[in-house]
Amino acid sequence: MEWETVIGLEVHAQLQTKSKIFSSASTAYGAEPNTQACNVDLALPGVLPVMNQEAARMAVKFGLAIGAKVNKRSVFARKNYFYPDLPKGYQISQFELPIVGLGKMVINIDGKEKVVGITRAHLEEDAGKSLHEDFQGMTGVDLNRAGTPLLEIVSEPDMRSSKEAVAYLKKVHELVRYLEICDGNMQEGSFRCDANVSVRPKGQKEFGTRAELKNINSFRFVEKAIEIEIERQIDVIESGGKVVQETRLYDSVKDTTRSMRSKEEANDYRYFPDPDLPPMVLDDETIEAVRKTLPELPDAKRTRFIKEYGLTNYDAGVLTSTRALADYYESVCSHVKDNAKLAANWVSGELSAFLNKESKDITESPVSAGQLASLLNRIEDQTISGKIAKDVFEAMWASEGSVDEIIDKKGLKQITDSGAIEKIIDDVLAANNVQVEQYKNGQEKVFGFFVGQVMKASKGKANPGQVNEMLKKKLASA
Repeated sequence: MEWETVIGLEVHAQLQTKSKIFSSASTAYGAEPNTQACNVDLALPGVLPVMNQEAARMAVKFGLAIGAKVNKRSVFARKNYFYPDLPKGYQISQFELPIVGLGKMVINIDGKEKVVGITRAHLEEDAGKSLHEDFQGMTGVDLNRAGTPLLEIVSEPDMRSSKEAVAYLKKVHELVRYLEICDGNMQEGSFRCDANVSVRPKGQKEFGTRAELKNINSFRFVEKAIEIEIERQIDVIESGGKVVQETRLYDSVKDTTRSMRSKEEANDYRYFPDPDLPPMVLDDETIEAVRKTLPELPDAKRTRFIKEYGLTNYDAGVLTSTRALADYYESVCSHVKDNAKLAANWVSGELSAFLNKESKDITESPVSAGQLASLLNRIEDQTISGKIAKDVFEAMWASEGSVDEIIDKKGLKQITDSGAIEKIIDDVLAANNVQVEQYKNGQEKVFGFFVGQVMKASKGKANPGQVNEMLKKKLASA
């Protein structure tokens, strides 16, 4: 039997507010356990939550960016369940009336666009964190994260493969970072995902029974967890069993999913409006003020880069993968004389390789956009060759000085004097009579040998274009 997979994702993005959603406690990551949980976060008697307006503004920003309906009236509800890291015994969330309604996200799969519907995006508070290591069989609880504002982004069950799910997740990740509402750090848990997965016979309209894979914190693990779960469900059905609706955990060490608990329905949580929080009401003026703060969004920026800079789809995609990288590239282009392609090659190539090697973000690059532009201009005016430029870049990365200082100090200026290059060529040809005869007899691949010898003799400083042109003339008359 041929099977079809149905996938929906619930993405939890921690919002980059300085304080928590209902209290003034700090949201800074990495503090000592339980040092950033105030009376409100700990649910001490008599305390009352107060809504963080910045969290609401960020939610509106996301809603506008995905073309969703922003609800002017939304309601906070209590989601009741017991867990050690949930001090109140309930989580403040939104249920029937979320702040963001229906929207959509366009993903690209193998060159084809696909629309993934977004059901809703609602505000809620994060729970604390249970720690299972180093407690000799016990569990520790850190409540620093309790009350951190979350935007939960719920997709429609529109994805049909793990590849589509990862593409969608990356698109959401890219967007929340562009909007500067979430830092997207998956290792620290500020961007995580639950995947709802089911299978059904190909052509069947009804959905199969779904399992929810909880708190997956990397794109690679999302893909692997979904693939494993698809295989498990098909095996269960084809063996005569039935898939049970449940929550499962993905074990990346054993590369398997395991049952955690039976999946709750909405009525199991006994949702009801939170009596301590009035409905949140937004006016048109507030929404329009947020709209004016929207940056150029990733898809629009990619399209503009292709049109304005003459880039390929691939290059434009790489250079707009983050807002900071796109800004860096445009800054380089503003200083480079009409060679956006050269700038693209260096930003996505040499610069990105150095950043990856040292696990640095583009904002941490020791080579500024202006410095890189100066280097590219020296390639353009033939002061140095592209090959020598890589040595100069390495020295710039090590903070050994400006482009011109490094070129002068290391004596790297390119040889463009035709007389000097001609002498080097003559010496190379005179020392390699056998190869000259081979070339004259039609073995044209020997030409590369001569180029290499000339560049070696000039210590890489001879202008490659001049070398090629002069070599061809010399060999033709040899």
